[in-house]
Amino acid sequence: MPLRLGRSTFAEDERLVMAIINRTPDSFFDRGAAYAFDAAVDSVNRAVDEGAAIVDVGGVKAGPGAEVNVAEELQRTAAFVSAVRARHPDVVISVDTWRAEVARVVLGEGADLINDAWGGADPALAEVAAEWHVGLVCTHAGGAQPRTRPHRVAYDDVMADVVATTTALAQRAVGLGVPEDSVLIDPGHDFGKNTFHSLEVTRRLGELVATGWPVLVSLSRKDFIGEVLGLPPPERLEGTLAATAVCSWLGARVYRAHDVAATRRVLDTVSAVQGTLSPPYARRGLA
Repeated sequence: MPLRLGRSTFAEDERLVMAIINRTPDSFFDRGAAYAFDAAVDSVNRAVDEGAAIVDVGGVKAGPGAEVNVAEELQRTAAFVSAVRARHPDVVISVDTWRAEVARVVLGEGADLINDAWGGADPALAEVAAEWHVGLVCTHAGGAQPRTRPHRVAYDDVMADVVATTTALAQRAVGLGVPEDSVLIDPGHDFGKNTFHSLEVTRRLGELVATGWPVLVSLSRKDFIGEVLGLPPPERLEGTLAATAVCSWLGARVYRAHDVAATRRVLDTVSAVQGTLSPPYARRGLA
């Protein structure tokens, strides 16, 4: 079915880039490149120009670090969401938060989607999304608490757990009143998982796609890519794009990414190979 987010409706065969805009001073990859307000606005403008359909604004680093309370998270996100809404009325604005208090405020500033990367750690978050009738990302985090790293985590079958957890979260959200065509599910690469789990989730992604819920993947420069290649975040682009191509072939719909232009090119190439996207021009051997 089509995916409806904000003012936009996306067809089933569209592959969407969600640009990462980290309004944090300590993000694992860009180290605060978009922390300053003007720099963050420039990042959004560039991402939209490069083909992002969604921008995902985050005010708290995912990993352990300095405490960021609700007031500080709102200071980093709320006014910025309002500014992005004014500059880009048609772009889908997502906010990466696990806190219902934050979600309520940023939705009032114009956000269209709440990206709950911590798997319903705050059950009230889905209730807020339902109250505002906006989209929600339901993520598998293996029961991990926000901003914690996995430690000796184990699953009998990691993909079975991902499917059961994310679909249950999605069904609960719809039951609360979140529009069914605005719910996405995310396998949560690296969240509550070791590298072997994240690799297995990637190669078995078709099982999650087969649930019928649109699938979002957040692969960009993550640790499982780094451990495969033995490389730090700045050198993980090729590995990220390889995993992106696999997930695109298997049917994921949305790709949360630092590198918008490169991700867009990979998705368009995979879509052309699959036959769902026609080249904008084709002259070779025809003229």
